[in-house]
Amino acid sequence: MMDHHAERIVSTKDKLRKQSLETVLNQFDAKLMNLSHKDQKNKYQKMKKDPYSFFRGSAYLYFFDTTDLPLTFHTPEDKPTWIMGDMHFDNFSAFQNEQGEIVFDVDDFDEGYLGSYLYDVMRMVVSIRLMTSPLGFSKEKQDELVNHYLKSYIKQLQAFKDGDEDPVKLQFTVDNTKGPIKKVLKKLKKRQASHELEKQTVVDQDSIRSFDIGKDKLTAVSKQEKEKLKHAWKDYIASVHPDNREPESFYRIKDVVKKKGSGIGSTGLQRYYILIEGEKGKHHDDVILEAKEARTPIPAYFFPYDEQFWEDNKQQGRRVIHTQRAMHHKADPYLGYFTLHGRDFYVRERSPFSKEIKEKHLDDFKAVKQTVKIMGKISAKVHSRADADLEQGIMSYHSEKAILKAIGSNKKLFRHQISLWSDHYQDIVEHDYELFKQWLKENESFQS
Repeated sequence: MMDHHAERIVSTKDKLRKQSLETVLNQFDAKLMNLSHKDQKNKYQKMKKDPYSFFRGSAYLYFFDTTDLPLTFHTPEDKPTWIMGDMHFDNFSAFQNEQGEIVFDVDDFDEGYLGSYLYDVMRMVVSIRLMTSPLGFSKEKQDELVNHYLKSYIKQLQAFKDGDEDPVKLQFTVDNTKGPIKKVLKKLKKRQASHELEKQTVVDQDSIRSFDIGKDKLTAVSKQEKEKLKHAWKDYIASVHPDNREPESFYRIKDVVKKKGSGIGSTGLQRYYILIEGEKGKHHDDVILEAKEARTPIPAYFFPYDEQFWEDNKQQGRRVIHTQRAMHHKADPYLGYFTLHGRDFYVRERSPFSKEIKEKHLDDFKAVKQTVKIMGKISAKVHSRADADLEQGIMSYHSEKAILKAIGSNKKLFRHQISLWSDHYQDIVEHDYELFKQWLKENESFQS
């Protein structure tokens, strides 16, 4: 049993941490994200599911905790790379790239920013622990998985540095993957190109296609809002890369709806599905685009201020597509941005080919090991890829060289420090999750 003094110490620490949680949650969700009370409540109900969901929904808490840690292996401030800013296990998926190939890669660029690669790597390894813990993997097995991810990451960086592989050309397809990733890629190959259209839209007796309201959390948009969107759409067309831009008639809006309830971190952000004309004469000419609101990326509140970066990225939708172009070597030809009601949006195709790994496929150690090793290679690819062919030429050096130099010759020590820290931080997240649930109980207005 705990004595009186020990009890006081523990309860004081918990009280202070709970106050920090409340301060950070209110500052970001209520003040900076400007979420309504209803949206906050929805978000917190999603976060309440388990520690991993809590971790996914509180990226700002992760940066609050980690950005002042004096870790040995950071790249210097003058040698940043593009980072995802929210790298975790569920931000990797299978989809069709712009040349029709089914690939496995990263898929979320909303928090994209310039900074130390280590913040992506550290967030990723904590997510591996949090995701595998409920599946029954012991701390020792989690250590092994983290080690496999880090080894794979470093090995792939080295292959790029040595010129054995090219981050611009390397793709992860059914031919060079194993286990759950190979399974999901195979399954996706069988899907029809019309899948998303059939899922989201209906065709009336006059052969006019429109969104199926009420399906997949789609809601109608008022005539007035539709007109404002059509007016802003000219800016979107102008923002499409000249190499990909089609005639204006191609982008004619046929229908538009609002999409609700996707993701945890995206709760409260406005999102539209937009049906455009596409290429006439093709069997499936209509195309579904997704326009999603973009806000200041979370790392920006914690990293050193970079005036040149903000000069280049005032429009937040532009920053997101800039990140996607940097990290994917074949960028979505529909990428673009616009501003509506004073809010910045980015646009991308709502691909009919998109699929995530299911939890049931991660049922044994070997399957998860195969998965995290490929994710390690992909993490190295997007970090190395980020210095290639950027029109703005933000980087005058190769990211993989800067990262490998920061890791240094003692790779074992690097893996040990990151593994040790992530084990410690997993415990913090799991304890924070319990404090978070207590805090929700104490705040009746957040009860469901």
